[in-house]
Amino acid sequence: MNSSLRNYAFFAAVLTWLAVWMQFYFLMKGNTGSILKAVTQFLGYFTIIANIAVALCFTGFFLKGEWKNFLTRPGTQSAVTLYILIVGIVYNLVLRSIWHPQGLQKLSDEILHSVSPLMMLFFWIIYVPKFTLQWQDIKHWLKLPVAYFTYVMVRGVITGFYPYPFINVTRLGYAKVMMNGGLLLLFFVVLSLVLIGIAKRFSPKEAVA
Repeated sequence: MNSSLRNYAFFAAVLTWLAVWMQFYFLMKGNTGSILKAVTQFLGYFTIIANIAVALCFTGFFLKGEWKNFLTRPGTQSAVTLYILIVGIVYNLVLRSIWHPQGLQKLSDEILHSVSPLMMLFFWIIYVPKFTLQWQDIKHWLKLPVAYFTYVMVRGVITGFYPYPFINVTRLGYAKVMMNGGLLLLFFVVLSLVLIGIAKRFSPKEAVA
């Protein structure tokens, strides 16, 4: 691992882990229920899942064995790039206007929703060897968002808690939420196609032939 990659990965890992920890701290600070309930609620946000994945991908460069191999391979790095870009785009286009954190919470919020996506995208463009990516990788990348949506729907029936307003069945009803979920899935597919298209466009011809 060259020094520039190592330094970038170290900085990005520390910054992302710090922002995730700060967000958890603020959640716990206002928590009035059990710790288990707070943790499950915290992990119920796709933003948190995606940022933990980003932090793990950067941390992977400093691990050994199978975890390092999995976290640093191009397919994993590209999938995580997809997830965190979705987080950044949806937040800044849809959710920013309805959420107004202050102070350190605003700082952690900006890192999670704006800085982290840009760091991962830059890393993917500059450092990730993308010539092995294939169109069929998309079906694997979609497993996490589909599983997440299913989990959120089931959990919502049990607890009444929905992490995002556009999938709040209580307010919108199942028909509207299913339509929103379908549109989000389509967005995942389109952005996946864009990423792999970029990879194939700028990869060595002999590597992708």
